[in-house]
Amino acid sequence: MPALNAGKTLEPTVRDIPPGVVDEIILVDDGSTDETAAIAARLGLVVVRHDRNLGYGANQKTCYRLALERGADIVVMIHPDYQYDSRLTPYFVGFLRDGYFDVMLGSRIRTRREAIDGGMPLAKYFANRALTLIQNLSTGMNLSEWHTGFRAYTKKVLITIPWERNSDDFVFDSQMLMQCVAFGFRIADIPVPIRYHETASSINMRRSVTYGLQTLGVLGLLMLHRAMMIRSPLFLPRNSASASP
Repeated sequence: MPALNAGKTLEPTVRDIPPGVVDEIILVDDGSTDETAAIAARLGLVVVRHDRNLGYGANQKTCYRLALERGADIVVMIHPDYQYDSRLTPYFVGFLRDGYFDVMLGSRIRTRREAIDGGMPLAKYFANRALTLIQNLSTGMNLSEWHTGFRAYTKKVLITIPWERNSDDFVFDSQMLMQCVAFGFRIADIPVPIRYHETASSINMRRSVTYGLQTLGVLGLLMLHRAMMIRSPLFLPRNSASASP
């Protein structure tokens, strides 16, 4: 769980995870100014604190690094803002554990009505759909959403793709998923109910536009790399000696 000021929503997110599904829960507190870390410790989570805010991508890097160090075979990433329904965690784990897929995504956009009724702002819905359409057409994928905060990866994915080279900002998620495409991992999505509320995490319009442009930039890099017109470190193996860390 990459967390920033999630004190009001962390406990219900954790409590909704069915018993016996996960071995442990790691929370990385990225410089919160509320009681996020204290609440996480009280709930028995493995807690790591950044002394200052390093960014969403940097937060996930700490999450995955620690998960691998602790021997994880499957890693589920969910935002602790209670926007996503953590009761569905067993389905994410099951598909990966049984070898059907390598990456699972929780899609908030099964239908327009469900997304809007769940509180997704109209502008965000259409921007999400437009980016997803462009990414699907460019990569040959058929995902209903590329921009979800509820994901699961196998250990093989995390020891293969070079996620340490990714941005420390929000575009980290787009880079991760396009790296998974580049390396041929099997990706699937399942619909998840969403809850947009005043404490749900979100980014402002300026950062949303920046995220969209950066995502298109990463997509362009992937297309050029696939066409062998460039050799991007983002799409070289994690242990590649020819890429700088």
